[in-house]
Amino acid sequence: GWWGRTGERWVAGRRVWSGERGRGGGGLRMAVTAGEEGVRGGKEGMEARGGDEVWRLAEAGEGLVVDIRDPRGLEREGRFPGAMHAPRGMLEFWFDPASPYHKEAFATDKKIILFCAGAWRSALAAKALKDMGGENIAEMDGGFGAWKKDGRPVE
Repeated sequence: GWWGRTGERWVAGRRVWSGERGRGGGGLRMAVTAGEEGVRGGKEGMEARGGDEVWRLAEAGEGLVVDIRDPRGLEREGRFPGAMHAPRGMLEFWFDPASPYHKEAFATDKKIILFCAGAWRSALAAKALKDMGGENIAEMDGGFGAWKKDGRPVE
């Protein structure tokens, strides 16, 4: 394969990174799963809930709906009524009970339903929480974009 300036190498159609910049020798190497392929892997085995079910769980107090979009997305597109905002960069810290940043809202028996704009980041985020030991985790199918497109309530 070819080694690029940044230490990347293409092997069998996959990007591999070398810990040593610009050369093929030594260092840490890891396969990078890009974009859509990584999301497909994140969605594999993940529970996705449609808008009607998410709304029913939220209204019944059985679901904690968590918006992981960045603040600009919230301002620009609006909010899911009553959803908790947890920026994607802080989610694992807020979820982890051992973290100094832990948010008590995540210490719940409710179904935790994550969403982003288009259900890509939320798929990876839900997988991360499951990998951390979360057992009652789902994502909202289609994300906030589908929620709005369906004419559902927005704050």
